[in-house]
Amino acid sequence: MDREDVGQEDTGQEGGAAPEGAPASAGTADASEASAESAGPAESAEASAEKAPEVSEAQAELAAQRELRARIEARKAEKAGPVTSGTKLSGAAADLLAAVRAVEGGSASGGAFFAPAPEPPRPARPAEATVRPAAPAAPAAPTAGALAGVREVLARGGAPEALAGRVVGALGEQAAEALTEDPWRLLAVPGVRPEQADGFARALLGGACGPDDPRRAVALTVWLLDRAALQGHTALTVDEVAAGLARHQVPDPETAVGAAVSEGAVLLFQEEDEAPREPEDDEEGEAAAEDAGPDEGPVEPALLGLDRYALAEESLADGLARLVRTVAPREWDGGELERAVGGHGLVLHTGGEAARAEPLELAATARERGLRVLVTVHDAERLTEEERASGTAVALAALLSGTAGPGRDEEGALALDLLVVLDAPQLDVETGAMLVEALPDGCRLLLSGDPEVLGATGPGAVFADALAARVCPRVASRRPDPGPLGELVSGIGVGELNQVEAPGKEVVIVPVRDAGEAVHRTVQLVADSVPRAFGLAPEQTRVITVGHGGSAGTRALNTALKQRLNPGPGRFGGYDPGDRVAYAPVPGRTVTGTVLGADAEGLRVRTGDGEVLVPKERVESALRHGWALTAHQAAGGRWPAVVVVLPGDAAPGLSRPWVYTAFGRAERHLSVVHGVDQALPRSVAEVLAPARTTRLRPLLTALLAEPGEE
Repeated sequence: MDREDVGQEDTGQEGGAAPEGAPASAGTADASEASAESAGPAESAEASAEKAPEVSEAQAELAAQRELRARIEARKAEKAGPVTSGTKLSGAAADLLAAVRAVEGGSASGGAFFAPAPEPPRPARPAEATVRPAAPAAPAAPTAGALAGVREVLARGGAPEALAGRVVGALGEQAAEALTEDPWRLLAVPGVRPEQADGFARALLGGACGPDDPRRAVALTVWLLDRAALQGHTALTVDEVAAGLARHQVPDPETAVGAAVSEGAVLLFQEEDEAPREPEDDEEGEAAAEDAGPDEGPVEPALLGLDRYALAEESLADGLARLVRTVAPREWDGGELERAVGGHGLVLHTGGEAARAEPLELAATARERGLRVLVTVHDAERLTEEERASGTAVALAALLSGTAGPGRDEEGALALDLLVVLDAPQLDVETGAMLVEALPDGCRLLLSGDPEVLGATGPGAVFADALAARVCPRVASRRPDPGPLGELVSGIGVGELNQVEAPGKEVVIVPVRDAGEAVHRTVQLVADSVPRAFGLAPEQTRVITVGHGGSAGTRALNTALKQRLNPGPGRFGGYDPGDRVAYAPVPGRTVTGTVLGADAEGLRVRTGDGEVLVPKERVESALRHGWALTAHQAAGGRWPAVVVVLPGDAAPGLSRPWVYTAFGRAERHLSVVHGVDQALPRSVAEVLAPARTTRLRPLLTALLAEPGEE
């Protein structure tokens, strides 16, 4: 591997030594992102799919949600009786659990367990749907009266009146009354911080409010869980929430958590860990096992969560269990994967890029057996022209919205016998719940993906939790990724930044001294060096960096790339025809595309899903320039050439999954703009992505480990 740029021009570094710790390559070869940001200010808060605005489908979806909620409640009623406080918990967690069970059972009110909070009555919180509709209709425009009322309240509280639309979107038409009664409800608006809500409350309430106000404690509890969802968590432990409240000067965090639970703003859960454990070999382990007693299983910490994610996880667990139980086993000839899918309703398949061919081969064989089969992918850009024309593979968002894929039967289920889901690690819990609920009884589901890549931008860890639950067959591919890129990425997956031989300049390292040089060299690579060396157009190269901000984040890089590749006045809300953009149709989901033009209604963008119209009122919030992406945004895609930008200040954001994901997006060529020195090999060897706190694994284990439970 050389230590030079692809084009060997305007470098000042050609032929120079690579930074110590960079993988030696044909050039100079090169904690996950702090937050899973996507295109828009409400980035990564939710992951969902677009839905076709058809009234009949919306009605069917609502009916399906009502039926789903009824099934969830029926299953809850069939489970064992309430856990007695103190048997497996202690202290505040035990009291909280007793309160929740008693309130749910109707034997007591929340006030019987927690001191009544001296707060004025507040408007009821809007009920959440069991899972998000598969095709959410565009939100209705707020009425002029609602906006005027909110502006007046915001002005009295010293908040920007420009927030009015977002406040109405978060709190509904009665937002003015809600804020007047409880100013801390402002925290429900994405981007509002606690100190801002505190200032707003002081301006409205004067001396009548303080850090111990129970309304503040409840709003902060919900806000902490919302913030956790941005990091992929569907729940947090009671201790974590209490610690978060203490950091915001809540005087009695445990009582505050109890108030939030009793009010119904958050839910409390206690899951028993029924996953099989390896026996301890040492004497201390044997003694501990004897002391535990025959009936005492491991107990997970008490968790707090929001209703929407709790219901989505329960729905997903129920749906997967339904598929497992309703499939009629068949003996299929073939390899390990084919035999597993023939005999089971749910199968998990793991492997790298080359392994994607295996589920595709399985799908073709299943069609020859006469089955109704569909393959779905995370990113529409990965579909081939043949797949688009034949309809044998579709983007997941298009499948859920009803704009692609098979029709639905009279019960609203997809007309399928086998669904193959590629890029399964990108499934968040709400999208997973929608997908599984759409499958009919007896349908087989194959989830396939690379467990080493960064997870979904939305909350949950569907693929990882299903793997960890060990409740269905798991088939690991033995098909290695080819070439120098495959060798490099495979080594990263096991914690090694290996030296690889790349005679075709498949891997090139570009050493830089600072962020300014990193931006300059990135533009040169995309505009000149890579096109000349590999015959690729600039739009076939994607730039990946650690975050949106900073001197070499996506914002700075996109500004520089636009100036070089598509200069213009930005007459359409900062955009010009030909601009590459990243569009968030819903929070947490990013699609890339190219601006076609604009009209009175908004900006027209061509994406892998087809031509879409970005309403003019959403251009500022839902659209970014998209020559450069974060690794989370790029996780489901793959491009002929990739430039990974690692300036010196990128080091804190690096982890093994981040590097694996970013480097693995390249098909033919990878350039690494390298300025992090030893932080790169150290992150690959030592830094793993933080674990996500979720409930799906124990839910799956409980449902499928107990024969006969319905």
